Amino acid sequence: MAKSIKRCWGIDIGQCAIKALRCTIEGDQIVADAFDYIEYPKILSQPEAEPELLIKEALETFLSRNEISRRDDKVAISVPGQSGLTKFFKPPPVDVKRLPDICRFEAKQQIPFPLEEVIWDFQQLAGGQVIDGFAIDTEVGLFAMKREQVHRALRPFNTADIQLDIVQLAPISIYNFVTHDILTDGPDEDMFDPDDPPESIVVLAMGTDATDLVVTNGFRMWQRSIPLGGNHFTKQLTKELKLTFAKAEHLKRNARQAEDPKTVFQAMRPIFNDLVTEVQRSIGFFQGIDRKAKIRGVVLLGNTVKLPGLQQYISKNLGYDVLEFDSFKELSGASVIGSPQFSENVLAYGVSYGLCLQGLGKARLSTSLLPREILTKRAIKAKKPWAVASVGALLLACSFNFFFHYNVWSKVKADYQEGGVAWDVGEKKIVQVKGTSDGYIREHGDKEAKQAFVREIGEEVVGSGDRRLLWLELMTALNKSLPWPKGIQPGEYVDYKTLPMDERPVLYIDYIESEYFADLPTWYTPRVANQYFEFTRHLEANRKGVVLDETELIESTEGQDQLVAGAEALPGPEGPGWVIELSGHHYYNKDRQTGSLNFLRATIMKFLEEGSINLPINAQGELRTFTVKELGISHPILALNGGEPKKVRVPNPDVQAVGADAGAGGGMYGGAGMYGGEGSDEGGIGGGGPGGYGGQMSPSRPAAGPGEEDAEVLPAFFEVKETTFTIQFCWTETTLSERLAAQAEAARLKKEADEAAAANAPPADAVPEVVAPDDQNALPADAAPADAVPADAVPADAVPAGAAPAEAAEPVEAVAEPVGAEEAGA
Repeated sequence: MAKSIKRCWGIDIGQCAIKALRCTIEGDQIVADAFDYIEYPKILSQPEAEPELLIKEALETFLSRNEISRRDDKVAISVPGQSGLTKFFKPPPVDVKRLPDICRFEAKQQIPFPLEEVIWDFQQLAGGQVIDGFAIDTEVGLFAMKREQVHRALRPFNTADIQLDIVQLAPISIYNFVTHDILTDGPDEDMFDPDDPPESIVVLAMGTDATDLVVTNGFRMWQRSIPLGGNHFTKQLTKELKLTFAKAEHLKRNARQAEDPKTVFQAMRPIFNDLVTEVQRSIGFFQGIDRKAKIRGVVLLGNTVKLPGLQQYISKNLGYDVLEFDSFKELSGASVIGSPQFSENVLAYGVSYGLCLQGLGKARLSTSLLPREILTKRAIKAKKPWAVASVGALLLACSFNFFFHYNVWSKVKADYQEGGVAWDVGEKKIVQVKGTSDGYIREHGDKEAKQAFVREIGEEVVGSGDRRLLWLELMTALNKSLPWPKGIQPGEYVDYKTLPMDERPVLYIDYIESEYFADLPTWYTPRVANQYFEFTRHLEANRKGVVLDETELIESTEGQDQLVAGAEALPGPEGPGWVIELSGHHYYNKDRQTGSLNFLRATIMKFLEEGSINLPINAQGELRTFTVKELGISHPILALNGGEPKKVRVPNPDVQAVGADAGAGGGMYGGAGMYGGEGSDEGGIGGGGPGGYGGQMSPSRPAAGPGEEDAEVLPAFFEVKETTFTIQFCWTETTLSERLAAQAEAARLKKEADEAAAANAPPADAVPEVVAPDDQNALPADAAPADAVPADAVPADAVPAGAAPAEAAEPVEAVAEPVGAEEAGA
């Protein structure tokens, strides 16, 4: 698990002493709350010194003075710059996701060892740009160190049981410290201009055996380790003045108090010259690879800088100003900063400060050379208690599961007895009972199969009786759907003066056709669905006594949307069936609201949608009421209409036919009745007598005789408005047996529902008695309003179901009406 960052120890293992600093974050401020400075009895590079033992003793002293919490503290250490390798390169513009692959390739080229023998890391420096996922003008740093040297640096801490989180090169820590504490006046990262970079500074961190040179402007960095340090001054004094190493070290630190300071400085001058020469050479090389860089000064770090005259000599011979540095500006913590020991050695804490910044997440470079296997091992170790707890919980759950399963199993094993009966004996009895039961089930299945076979034979034998009535019942329903003038019997002649043609609520059927569809939805197209929905809207409006505006519904966008939405909501026909088409005309157009198309919707189409009819159900003539839905009739539509009623000329039936024999009146056109026999005057589709034409008088029409010279002159033709139409509807063949079975099932369900309602009803004494009003004039709940059908139209009487249907394609009349023969049938 990731460690929560609260504090960080930065430990710098030097050749002369251990410098340790602990920092924490309080708000936006870095606060130092502990430090330590432990000097070795001997310098680690002395011939007689034992470095591992000296470092071990120093760490033991450090742990005795300070406490490191593995939960709250991070620990970061530094390794000398000369022990590692630092390379910087500029990759070409490349996708950021491919940058690790490029760095790996570059590491193979730049690192002079196999990658398996080194620990390396990389990071993109600040100041680059990422445009559309591509890194532009960016610089990447590669940092590496031999695996053997890393483990050698970790060994003292492993011995002291100090868990490390970061291993960083000392020059990188110096860079982090300088960018955070000294170069605070530089531009932001997004304002960095590589063509006009800010001024750089040269940092000389002088150690005991080497000097780390770091050149940076806050964004770009270049570093080099110079193999000259404070120990070289001591060795020079030993050589020139013939002193022991200890005396020479003491003389170096106290050169101004020596008997002859001039001699001391003269002895160290060659080292001064070598140091300045190396620094000048390094700066010159840097300016050669970065010609746009401008150096504004030098910052000196390390206790070696305290050597008298060193700063003045470097400033005079290097050609750059030495920038004054005596404290950390961005670091607070009075208990540490105000300590005399910390103030005396403040120049030696630059590396420790940079390590703390990285551990607290405030550094610009955050690479680490800590081996990955250590991090992996540590993560596994941290999760090990949770894994052990999980395994223990799983084992406990498995134990409980086994116990419960065993408890259940023990009660059902073969020798377990319950009530003196063992399971195996009981199972044998169950097998016997099951065998008997299976035999009964097979016998029952065989009988059901025989019953189905017999029923199928019965349906084949007697089912034709039901099927032969289907078309007769359909024609009876169509006959019932036709309107007829109130008070007039079918076939009765009515004078045109008594009842004008445009006031006769009569439909004239020209032809009836049918077409079989294996799948009715192929007929029920969106257009047909819209027409059916439009009819249902008219039907609903007629119940409310409202006349819809057809033009507004059809032409407006909102009306079209209503049609589409309503049509989709209505269920359509399913399965196979017939589409019946009726084509005809009528003259009932005197009143626009009740005539024209509204007359069709209020009479025949309304009946086809929600009408009912009495039909015989047995040979004794017993009648039973069936709805048109039960007959299989549904979805009536006005498929075609002739638009606005048009004026036509209709022959006057009272005018004597031209060319008739003397004493005989003109005859009428008599059509074959759809249900009545030939010559029948029974009402119905095409009903009427078989009258003659040209010499034979219709038995139901008056005509003028040859002796009536003063007879009234009658018009030969009438001009009336005619509405033509074509109606279509679906018809699914539903036999009488199926209808009776469906009614019986519905009655059974209703009875069960009534019984359930009665059982759940409160007691009679708990509900006040309600007396129904004795209103003989009350209408049934499903009665249609009076204005839904013209007042002078009533349905025609049903024709006996045994009548034969007329030819479907031959134009016939709906009623026996005294009109001319050919013109009336056209």
